[in-house]
Amino acid sequence: QVQLVESGGGLVQAGGSLRLSCAASGRTFSSVTMGWFRQAPGKEREFVAAITWTGSRTFYADSVKGRFTISRDNARNTVYLQMNSLKAEDTANYYCSSPRRSYYYGGTTATAYDYWGQGTQVTLI
Repeated sequence: QVQLVESGGGLVQAGGSLRLSCAASGRTFSSVTMGWFRQAPGKEREFVAAITWTGSRTFYADSVKGRFTISRDNARNTVYLQMNSLKAEDTANYYCSSPRRSYYYGGTTATAYDYWGQGTQVTLI
C-alpha cells in the first residue's frame, strides 16, 4: 500500500521560507516521478513542481519558478519542496503525489498522478 506523508507546513511571513517534506512508502521510491500540487480554498488543485525518478529532470509552474526548488533523496524515500520568497498567493494546502507507473512522467495535470498524501497547510501571514 502506497503512503505519502507530507510535513513542514505552517505559518510564515511574506518573503519567508519553508521546506516541505514528503515521506513515501509502499513502493520502490527511486523508480517513480514525484510531484507537488497545491489547492487554495475555492480553487482547483494546481501543479507546483515535479521531479523524475533519478532527479535528472525537474518541472515548475511559472508562478513558482525561481522561488521554489524540488529535490529528492532516494536513500531516504523523501521528496522536498524548498519554498523561498513566499507570497500571499502561495497560501494553500500542499499535496505530494506520484503516478502508479514507474519510470513515467505524465505531465503537470493532476490526472497524471494516482497517489496522494493528506496535505500540509502553508499559510502566509
